[in-house]
Amino acid sequence: MPKVTIDGHEIEVSQGTTIMQATKQLAIEVPYYCWHPGLSVAGNCRMCLVDVEGPPKPQIACYTQVTEGMVVHTQSEKAKKARKGTLEFLLSNHPLDCPVCDQAGECDLQNFYMDHGQYDSRFDEQKHKKKKAQPVGENVMLDQERCVLCSRCVRFCDEITGTGELGIVNRGSHEEITVFPGKEVNNAYSGNVVDICPVGALTDRDFRFKCRVWYLSSQDSVCPGCSQGCNIRIDSNLSRPQHGEGERVMRLKPRENLNVNDYWMCDEGRYNYNFIDRNRIQTASRVKEGVVEEILFEDAVDSLASVLGDAVREQRHGRIGVLVSTQLTNEDLFFVKKFFKTNLGMDAVESRFSFPEGSSDDFLIKADKSPNTAGAQALEVIASGTYQSGEDLIDKTIAGEFDVLISFGVDIDGLLGKEKLDAILEKVTLLAYVGSNHNETSKKAQLVIPSTVYAEKDGTFTNVHGRVQRIWPAFPPLGQARPEWQIICDLSEKTGFSVSADDAESIFSEITQTVSSFQGLSYEKLGKEGSLLSTVKETVEK
Repeated sequence: MPKVTIDGHEIEVSQGTTIMQATKQLAIEVPYYCWHPGLSVAGNCRMCLVDVEGPPKPQIACYTQVTEGMVVHTQSEKAKKARKGTLEFLLSNHPLDCPVCDQAGECDLQNFYMDHGQYDSRFDEQKHKKKKAQPVGENVMLDQERCVLCSRCVRFCDEITGTGELGIVNRGSHEEITVFPGKEVNNAYSGNVVDICPVGALTDRDFRFKCRVWYLSSQDSVCPGCSQGCNIRIDSNLSRPQHGEGERVMRLKPRENLNVNDYWMCDEGRYNYNFIDRNRIQTASRVKEGVVEEILFEDAVDSLASVLGDAVREQRHGRIGVLVSTQLTNEDLFFVKKFFKTNLGMDAVESRFSFPEGSSDDFLIKADKSPNTAGAQALEVIASGTYQSGEDLIDKTIAGEFDVLISFGVDIDGLLGKEKLDAILEKVTLLAYVGSNHNETSKKAQLVIPSTVYAEKDGTFTNVHGRVQRIWPAFPPLGQARPEWQIICDLSEKTGFSVSADDAESIFSEITQTVSSFQGLSYEKLGKEGSLLSTVKETVEK
């Protein structure tokens, strides 16, 4: 294993390590445009030039491999002068339109210019003009003038998606990124070309001119769009509600996790965020004399608690069914099971549903569009006795086995159709819905209690591979909404069947002590990349 000295710091690296990779290990910043850890090395932007003792000229850090005894200087005058020349060349035809560029504030061209720029311009020619603001796909806009020809987007479409829509044509100052004739950048991961563009050449048509990036707040999270559980970042704007039509979430971005999604995320998950702010249930309601009326959250909880308490006292708790969505976190699922099954002694608590399979591929997109199916399985949130699935429980409700049906986020109409929902309403004395967004079930339920979406709560999801991952609240809940576990705590207090917790972390701690597959885990151990269930980890190690 060769040893290299970089800016006075000696480090031993594996054979084949490049200078760029070695600087990353030492947390030494070297500027670059074309290099990306998830793509092949192109070595064409020349911005990562460093001073290597021995060779007469600076070397590119992204391609040059470390050799035994190599000495590298990243901040020498030779290295700085070389980068300054490279940057001057890149800017020779670049438009000075930073104030109106959507990339302003997170542009590497701006950032590197502050450190490496030739502040006194020597350019005395007319800039070469290229096409601006061209839609090249449903989600992507191209501005050829702003492109520095790093070729990241080309390599992404060639190497990651294998769709090859983009290429570089012409020569010299006339070179430009373009879409091949008859094609558009509409692959299932097209938004990633915007993420990896280091300048303002490729911008997101969904986010374009929605909000300046310096007004954004960011929070790490996990995509709930399917069971892969890609790591994401939620960018929100609370300080200027006039932007984005008053909505809080401005965009989602992928977050690096080599165990789950590498550096990418699919468009399906990226653009499916509007439900966080739209069509939300913000106020509790009930149907009284055929009229829907808004009520206080506490009154809704009192009403449901009264029904549950009476059923238990009169030994009718077997006449209550509970449907549970696997959109809930592990903590929510655990408390639903603990309260209804363990404390109230109910058998009919079910999270198994045969949802229609969605789109899928052999990369990230999974057919199961729920983020926590594996978590519900590990926690065994399933009905006892003769109940085989959520659909079976619904059919037995229609057959008259239940007087009360409580749905935690399950849209019966969306799952099985209007006829089934109407048949249930004819049979039960109460259909209660606990959820975050309006749907046909919530509109027809006699009692509705608002709950939070994933972006408003703390907790964990378990993905299809058995990896438990954290989510964090990006902003406070809307209206009266509360996490499902907190709603359970309120119900238990009213009914006298105590289930209590201070926060999601304390519930997870209880899970790790009582559910074998979660043993040994903690929020601290999960960190930002998550950890495998113990049962899965044992299988992997074997």
